[in-house]
Amino acid sequence: MTFYWHDWAGYIGVVLVLLAFLLLQAHKLHGNGLVYQLMNVLGAIGVMLSLLFGIFNLPAFTMQLAWLVIGIFGIVRGMRVRREARESGRYPEP
Repeated sequence: MTFYWHDWAGYIGVVLVLLAFLLLQAHKLHGNGLVYQLMNVLGAIGVMLSLLFGIFNLPAFTMQLAWLVIGIFGIVRGMRVRREARESGRYPEP
């Protein structure tokens, strides 16, 4: 069996999403944390690449697209919340 770059992108994407979920359940990551959201976004992108350049599956692609949008929403929301907390004095400067 030959593995192409998009196959590896898909496998890495799956590992990232599953690892993020495992670390969340093990209380090693926070669901609203940047690392967790980035792992989900990058994982979704990897799986989407494997679907776009490999064997396309619309339901799987739709789920990954939703995963990507939700992850980006989480990143943007987290940045906004941290900025507002910093401006109000409830959150120390890094």
